[in-house]
Amino acid sequence: MPILHLQMHPGRTDDQKRAFAREVTKAAVETLACPPESLEILITEIAKDSWAVGGKLKSEA
Repeated sequence: MPILHLQMHPGRTDDQKRAFAREVTKAAVETLACPPESLEILITEIAKDSWAVGGKLKSEA
């Protein structure tokens, strides 16, 4: 069973997340030749003060 894990900053709407899940599922089913029921997508929202790039917190950028 494929598991896809998306990490992003908060702020997307449920409609955006729903559309993402739908479109990624279509692509994964075609590419991986798996049934849609076997695909799991985890969406984790990480606050900018808990995410750093280049030694700086995203909240400080």
